[in-house]
Amino acid sequence: MCNDYEQHILWAEYCRMLESLALEIPTHQTELDLPRVDNIHINDPAPIMRATSDTGVELTSMTFGFPPAGPKGGPVFNFRSEGRQFAGSKRCLVPASAFFEFTGTKYPKAKHRFTLNGSPFMAIAGLWREAAGNKPPTFTMLTTEPGPDIAPYHNRQVVVLRPGDWAAWLSLTKPEAKLLQPLPAGSLRVETVRPESS
Repeated sequence: MCNDYEQHILWAEYCRMLESLALEIPTHQTELDLPRVDNIHINDPAPIMRATSDTGVELTSMTFGFPPAGPKGGPVFNFRSEGRQFAGSKRCLVPASAFFEFTGTKYPKAKHRFTLNGSPFMAIAGLWREAAGNKPPTFTMLTTEPGPDIAPYHNRQVVVLRPGDWAAWLSLTKPEAKLLQPLPAGSLRVETVRPESS
């Protein structure tokens, strides 16, 4: 599953995209709220997008992965979406230039980079939680069955939302089942950035 993604979004591209979607950016936000990072892993801080109003979206930094549910578990970085209702959840978007999947059995495994065709960046459907005790605020990515672009590489995938559905996810103005599904074939471009070790 997706435990590694990239954030190389230019601030100007981010602003243009939100403006095209009629989403407002708080005046205090700058490119410093969208730092460039090559690899964001579990437990790393990263920016997420969350609603401030019906048309307002802010960037705020949170830790990737919900705290473990029990004493033996690890962070919950991917959360299965099928058959679930999210009206009572804190919903967010995870901005990303690309996400990575890994194949093979030998270390290091082959690394494959996925980008969204026709868009300078993507947003992955997510959930966030407030800080609790000495734990910072956290986020997780939602997953679904793999679409045709992902199926050759993994049996699950993160939910990549079309830009036109970003506001619908934040405000939940469309049913979850319509939003949280894989994109059609050809929506994602894949390149192998590291072959499997021989």
